[in-house]
Amino acid sequence: MSRASKLTLAATGLGTAGIVYFVHWAQEQEKMAMHKGVERDMEKQRVRLERQADFEMQKALEEEYRKLQKVSPSTDGVGSGGADTNLNKGT
Repeated sequence: MSRASKLTLAATGLGTAGIVYFVHWAQEQEKMAMHKGVERDMEKQRVRLERQADFEMQKALEEEYRKLQKVSPSTDGVGSGGADTNLNKGT
């Protein structure tokens, strides 16, 4: 075999090995990225379930407190914009 053919064969073999390595590396990176997405989704679902449980607990506590206490709407107008209308009546 001539020197040029040996260099061509070596370069082709090294190029092929490099491409195979790069494709393998890229697949591993893609797999890790997809797994991180699954982990993020699971964390979001866990937080959502925690918040839902907290909301349901607060709702149950509110119902329990309403059974124990009589809550009536405020008649003094505070918080409903009544203070602003009382200031404007004098002018």
